[in-house]
Amino acid sequence: MPTLPSDSVCSLAPVFAIQPDQVEAFKRLGEAMLQRTQSEPGCLYYGFCYDGATARCREGYRDAQALLAHLDNVGDLLEQAQAIATLERFEVFGAADQLEQLREPLAALNARFFVMAAGFRR
Repeated sequence: MPTLPSDSVCSLAPVFAIQPDQVEAFKRLGEAMLQRTQSEPGCLYYGFCYDGATARCREGYRDAQALLAHLDNVGDLLEQAQAIATLERFEVFGAADQLEQLREPLAALNARFFVMAAGFRR
């Protein structure tokens, strides 16, 4: 498989366990995050998926700096979401050089970092 040492794309996969009586409120916060994120030039894709009271957000960014800009942009909404849901997992995927830029800023989120070893992107 070809390696992608120069691929700067970073993706996130946060998973939230929502309080059962707060699913609709969480979905409204998800919509608000979506609206804000649409204006971010470094965001490649973004969306929420639900399975009952579990939410997963699919997110992709041009690079580590675009990912950090996104977190600044939706930080207040993320805080509100964490008042009604537990952030169960916060997984970050990307090239080693990009992930190094994220380790310290994302430390408080107990992020797990997965280094891209091989693959392709169209």
